[in-house]
Amino acid sequence: MPDAAWRQAVEWLAAAASDPRACKRQWDQEPGTALMEAGRFWDVLSVPEQLGLLALDILWQDPLHAPGPTLVDTAVRRVGFFLAPDPESRWVGSGIRYAGKGSWVAVPPPYRSARFLEWLIPPDGTGELHSAASLELALQQANGTLAVLAPSQEC
Repeated sequence: MPDAAWRQAVEWLAAAASDPRACKRQWDQEPGTALMEAGRFWDVLSVPEQLGLLALDILWQDPLHAPGPTLVDTAVRRVGFFLAPDPESRWVGSGIRYAGKGSWVAVPPPYRSARFLEWLIPPDGTGELHSAASLELALQQANGTLAVLAPSQEC
């Protein structure tokens, strides 16, 4: 990504913080993350890693729409999809967590990983996010695939 695009991504992501300058300083210090409140510019749907990676692969198959910002936490093995804020949103499923207004999310800068947090798809600075409808379909497909691949629990 060219320098101008990186700067645009940094500015866009930092703008979601209550103090963008302090946010950028936190990114430059250890551990390199900033705690940001969801619900202003984006919400985050967090799912178990295997489900999230498979859903992301499904989303990449659409030639017309690239997936939005996606973060992985390798310590807890979860994938976070950044969506438009939606206070009425209700996501239901095993292991699904929705961070909306009033929730806080640890976020690394878009240009590097920080400890266990790494961007699978960093924000590009345009404000493009995941489509809730596309993400829901991808998660349903991924869940169906995992159900077929799961070993039988019968004895």
